[in-house]
Amino acid sequence: MIIQINTGKNIAGDERLESYLNIIIKDELSHFSDNITRIEVHLADENSQKNGEDDKRCMIEARIENRQPIAVTSHANTAKIAVNDALEKLKALLETIEGRLENY
Repeated sequence: MIIQINTGKNIAGDERLESYLNIIIKDELSHFSDNITRIEVHLADENSQKNGEDDKRCMIEARIENRQPIAVTSHANTAKIAVNDALEKLKALLETIEGRLENY
């Protein structure tokens, strides 16, 4: 599973953030890692320098073998919360897809 991190100009995309995201994504999606070929994470601050509620956005796109890519989005007050929420949404969606495949 390849993990690619993309950050907007107002999110510091340093090594520490990239390392944290790699660890948490691999841990949270380990059950699905055989079927996922690539994960793309897009982090952005939608209000730039202004303060605002739920202005951090995390969009995670998963590329699954022999299927169309799927994507989820989450907004929160911090990038960390947005990432965690998006990962939970992605896991739920992957479990739904996996369940449907087992039924056929």
